[in-house]
Amino acid sequence: MSEIHELAEAVLLPGFAGTTAPDWVRDRLSAGLGGVVLFGRNVVDDEQVAALTARLRADRGDVVIGIDEEGGDVTRLDAATGARLPGPLALSAAEDLRLTRAAGAALGARLAACGITLDLAPCADLTLTPDDPIIGVRAFGTEPYAAAAHVAEYVRGLQEHGVAACAKHFPGHGASTSDSHHELPVLPRTVEQLRAVEFLPFRAAIAAGVRSVMTGHLVVPEWGSEAATVNPVAIGTALRGELGFTGTVVTDALEMGALAGHLGNADGLADAAVRSLRAGADALCVGGQIADAEAVVAIVDAIVARVRTGDLTEERLAEAAERTRALGAPPRRATRPDDGELGQVIARRALRSRGSARLPADPLVLDVEVAPTIAAGPGPWGLAPHLADLLPGATAVRVDPAEPGDAVARARARGEVVVVTRDAHRHPDVVALLDALVAAVPVVVHVETGVPGPDRGTAARIDTSGASWSGLRAAAEAVAALTPGARPAP
Repeated sequence: MSEIHELAEAVLLPGFAGTTAPDWVRDRLSAGLGGVVLFGRNVVDDEQVAALTARLRADRGDVVIGIDEEGGDVTRLDAATGARLPGPLALSAAEDLRLTRAAGAALGARLAACGITLDLAPCADLTLTPDDPIIGVRAFGTEPYAAAAHVAEYVRGLQEHGVAACAKHFPGHGASTSDSHHELPVLPRTVEQLRAVEFLPFRAAIAAGVRSVMTGHLVVPEWGSEAATVNPVAIGTALRGELGFTGTVVTDALEMGALAGHLGNADGLADAAVRSLRAGADALCVGGQIADAEAVVAIVDAIVARVRTGDLTEERLAEAAERTRALGAPPRRATRPDDGELGQVIARRALRSRGSARLPADPLVLDVEVAPTIAAGPGPWGLAPHLADLLPGATAVRVDPAEPGDAVARARARGEVVVVTRDAHRHPDVVALLDALVAAVPVVVHVETGVPGPDRGTAARIDTSGASWSGLRAAAEAVAALTPGARPAP
């Protein structure tokens, strides 16, 4: 294998299928593959992840092992059970930077115990429009200075045990009304607006020593028609020049529709890889949706070919490889913390309630289900399992808002209902169901587990700012407090 081949391998962070590393991953690690990114499909529990990372590290000691673990709604380690640590919006709502630092440190210790070297978190995005379809509770709110303070403390906490944090998605995804997993968002922002608002959390992360920054597949019109991931103005002029970032630039998944699907040729994935390197990116993520050796081979071959034709310099490739390898330093040994108690403290502090209502000991609870975002993926959601502990007499019903069936009639017959939603304001059929319940039922208690949207005139409203296990538990406690004779919260 030539030196150029080795350098091309070194910048790649692919995903793979299964809970053990397939032969193609191990073979390529021995040949210089930069590392891997783990997803929920690779996780059984912490012990299995620790064994997997130890085996990968046995093949090469400086392998980069990344994971997309944001806490809250976006979790890989707790995809089957729900995260005990609430996510960014709940941390912001708790209004205590010490708790944010503690949450980051707890997650960092857990990841270190699992052998992870890179966490693709936190989001340094802001939630700037109610129509935002993908960031939402993943951001530390809407106010740039407050969010910046939380981002900085989270980065500091996360990196305490040697796990590299990654602030994302530069220059900021929160003003977009489309999802870059599917299409290429054009931000309705000027560069001056970005400097005054979206850049602030990234500046704070850089000042806190964040070791990597992820680019978003986002177009800023003043920077041209290219997405930030393949745009030298975004990476070289703005991120490295203006913001002074000297660490590793990591790409969002290259196979996402916003990038590979919009390059106008059949080799979009390989072309995206080359163009991102040429623009100044270092570590190339691929494998959230593509997880096979063929994609890696195609990208490596494309990089090598472009170096040999002079379209990509070997010096630029070597620089990217060196920065990628810097994310492979093994984390310091740590013992997994018991983060359940911390998670409950944060979730209870984050809870916001208004109005008043009195419920019977056997309330009707409607868990209104909507499809999760691609970033979050499927996972446990709803109050039913939590209320089973606190209000054994409660009747919990899963409701498809597109086909609500007799949900309104059942609630009308009872005279009261608890309705649980996620980002209700983004789903017209959910809003219609809420309005129908308010019109038909005397007592409606609305529990919102996503971004708090407009009040629909319910008797009482409970906002969790996220759907973590702890957030749902705190919401169940709040509902139980409205009933006589509920079991006390543990």
